[in-house]
Amino acid sequence: MSAPVLHRPADTPVHRLAPEVKVVGAFSAVLGVVATPREAFWAFGLHLLVLVGVWAAARIPPGWLARRAVIEVPFVVFALVLPFVSGGPRTDVLGVAVSTEGLLAGWNIAVKGTLGLLVSLTLAATTHPGELVTGLRRLRVPATVTMMAGLLVRYVEVIVSEARRMSRARLARGDDPRFLWQAGGIARGVGTLFLRSFERGERVHLAMLSRGFDAGAPATYLADGRRAAPGQWAAALVPGTVIAGVCGVALWLG
Repeated sequence: MSAPVLHRPADTPVHRLAPEVKVVGAFSAVLGVVATPREAFWAFGLHLLVLVGVWAAARIPPGWLARRAVIEVPFVVFALVLPFVSGGPRTDVLGVAVSTEGLLAGWNIAVKGTLGLLVSLTLAATTHPGELVTGLRRLRVPATVTMMAGLLVRYVEVIVSEARRMSRARLARGDDPRFLWQAGGIARGVGTLFLRSFERGERVHLAMLSRGFDAGAPATYLADGRRAAPGQWAAALVPGTVIAGVCGVALWLG
């Protein structure tokens, strides 16, 4: 199996933290970002500085994060459209009249979505997917959820490899996805990939049942590894605590 796409193996203080503390730290950071008032523009800048500090400690290049954050582009486009389609009082921005409420709503979606995505990418970059599942198990997440997550970790790369083989087959037959008129072929390829994935999942499930699989049992093929010491909990919660503190000040000032 190929290496996970979003994981960056390294030996840094962030990578060495136990997975459960990183999951809790990321969750607390996202909660702090979401709870920050949208009018507190300065607070979001401080949130970003906290993330930059984590990236520096984990040695994650900003370019690596930027390339993987492009998945957010559709949401950013939606946020950019809101000021022009929303109602209410209008204000001038660079000589163009836009909705004040739509402008704030678009900013709220864009900044919180971007920071939340960056937190998730940071967690994925510093934690192997298998360790994430182990961390969820240690946090007493229901066994069925961790089992499904473990199967996803195991087979997502299989699906990605299948998609790459199909793409190479199309290109070998003269397909060029850059042209708009070939969108139909690409859509049919996506449908075929879905059917193949569904059929593979059925075969895997039947094989598991034939070996005595119990849907309520947790995944057991993931090693527990090291557990978190109190110092690790304190270190992992620092970014989330700082973000929560900034959020609290913003709420107090607002």
